[in-house]
Amino acid sequence: FKMSCWTYVIYSPNIDRFYIGSTKETPEDRLMAHNNRVFGGKSFTSRAKDWELFLVIEGNNIQICRRIEQHLKKMKSRKYLCRLRDSPEKVEVLKEMLARP
Repeated sequence: FKMSCWTYVIYSPNIDRFYIGSTKETPEDRLMAHNNRVFGGKSFTSRAKDWELFLVIEGNNIQICRRIEQHLKKMKSRKYLCRLRDSPEKVEVLKEMLARP
């Protein structure tokens, strides 16, 4: 039995911003939570209600998903996120690289 988790990137056209997170919930449920401001009025994602899934990376444990999340945040690059979205091979390489202890 494999426990799925995800690193997700959502995008708001309204504020032209990305948000990167990781979750054990489905990315669709998490997206709904962000758009419904479940995380409170002070959270970054409360600035918009038009978040859409931009990139979803499935993992089999939350530590790997959090590592991927931290890596994406550290890159601070819109181009990098676009390249990953457009290239599933790059996502696989990233997952393998960050899965190593």
